[in-house]
Amino acid sequence: MQLRATLLLAAAGVTIMFSSCVRDYTCQCQIVYTGQPGLPDSLIREYPIKDSKKKAKSLCEQNSTTSDNNGIHTEEDCHLF
Repeated sequence: MQLRATLLLAAAGVTIMFSSCVRDYTCQCQIVYTGQPGLPDSLIREYPIKDSKKKAKSLCEQNSTTSDNNGIHTEEDCHLF
């Protein structure tokens, strides 16, 4: 009986440990356009990510980019919240 209780307690602890690693995060990206008149104002987009903090941060920051196309410079800067 005591072994069964210990195993159940250990299983519950492992479940809590692994489930607490995966959380809901928000990836917030600020997008800025420059280079020509009449471009849209800067904007902020948010994306939900459900993963471990380390993986969520990596996935989010991979969305950060800069590009130039026909004189328009676009910069997207993403951070995890």
